[in-house]
Amino acid sequence: MKKLLTKISIVAASALVIVGCEAIDPTDVVNPNLSEDALVGQPNSSQSWLNGMERQLAVTANNNLIVAEIASDNYVNTQTFFNQFVDGLNIDFQDDDVDDSQFHIGRLREMALFGLNEIGPNDPNYTPAIQAEYEFFAGLSHLLAGMYYQNLPGEAAGPVLGRDAHLDAAINYFNASEATNPNTSAKMGLARAYYLKGDATNAVTAADAAIAAEPDFLRVITFDPQNSRGNSNSNNYTVNSLQDALYDRGSFDDLQPLPKLDFLDPKFSVVSSNTDSDIPLLKIEEAHLIKAEAANAGGNDPGALLALTDLFAVVANRPVRTINDAAEDRTERNPGTRPDSTDITVDGRPGLVLARKSGTVDIPSVSGTSYDAAMLAGVTGDDMLEAIYNIRQEVFIGEGMRMVDMGLTLVVSQNESLLNDNVSAGDTEADIPAFLAGIAGQIDAITYDPAARTCTIDNDITALIVANKGTDYVCPFH
Repeated sequence: MKKLLTKISIVAASALVIVGCEAIDPTDVVNPNLSEDALVGQPNSSQSWLNGMERQLAVTANNNLIVAEIASDNYVNTQTFFNQFVDGLNIDFQDDDVDDSQFHIGRLREMALFGLNEIGPNDPNYTPAIQAEYEFFAGLSHLLAGMYYQNLPGEAAGPVLGRDAHLDAAINYFNASEATNPNTSAKMGLARAYYLKGDATNAVTAADAAIAAEPDFLRVITFDPQNSRGNSNSNNYTVNSLQDALYDRGSFDDLQPLPKLDFLDPKFSVVSSNTDSDIPLLKIEEAHLIKAEAANAGGNDPGALLALTDLFAVVANRPVRTINDAAEDRTERNPGTRPDSTDITVDGRPGLVLARKSGTVDIPSVSGTSYDAAMLAGVTGDDMLEAIYNIRQEVFIGEGMRMVDMGLTLVVSQNESLLNDNVSAGDTEADIPAFLAGIAGQIDAITYDPAARTCTIDNDITALIVANKGTDYVCPFH
């Protein structure tokens, strides 16, 4: 018997996590007087459990977003503090970051199921709104599995499910959440799940429903640095780790953005000494982008432009944060190798690079884009599709979506493969799209000429995405 204990399998029985002054984890007991019996059946326990799930969402984000951003062309990792492998598309089943990613997705799922099956039904103050949130989180766990993995177990030490099976499970839970208590989070979850499945009809229907319900919808992941600092237990560590990588470590310059995205970095920065930036989880911008891509796929580029025009109106009303980013000069590791001034053009386009040493800079904290409707007038076909994917890259920077758009996925981890008899050898092998495999070490490569004040992106990943739109990896509607 090799299946004794796995990270995932302990969760269903032991995910007793409550937000408060302390967080309880049976693998690291803080209060031995708190047990399952002390929680199940207690008044308001369902709300406490929901608070704990919000904390687990933050931990899950910390264990997925940095890996996803480094693997994409959004950021190049210049230090050893964060993952050193996925930047070159070396996706390895022995990578501890991969193991942590799927563990926390599984933990989120098991907490949702425990809430639905045990906590909620036994709480006299259980409400439809809380039940709908549990169902949303269950759907979200499967959505994340479908986004970041081709194959992943769908239950503790259980059978391995393919991407479509996870997306179908997500759709079922989001529909249940909607039926229990209508909410825009579930509508947007449905829109993304249908989008990833390539179901344009249902994706647009869900997108339209979300826009009608809440035209400026934004759901964020929140963090708790005040109660986390100094706590070395990663299960409780809910500072914004991506903010740490992009801003807090200052002159270490850990993650450097693709120069054409410089004006959007750092999306997450210090709000106050006790407050980290929120990270968007779902937002209405995605609904408009889904509609634009569906229209383009259907040969209706005027409709795509209309959807993008609506998107630009939303983005224009999103907050912009003024910050001092002088400590980050883009050249700390290798002076003069990265653009750092407003007079530099990137692929012939001006205005994409900021001068951080010249004073404060204004950075969109939810969504930003360098495009507008006038730029896209008369644009059609694949040129319009390229614009859509460039806008997606800009709008979703820092949110873990570009890796998905590139067709990259992670693998079942070594721990799971050793302890789960359902895992096959193929589940642990990376599936890198052929159009990326040949440039795996050059995903983030640039050519910068400081004398000419020009920068060129060596590999246009968006163009590659569009050129390969007929493959199963990218452009779900094509």
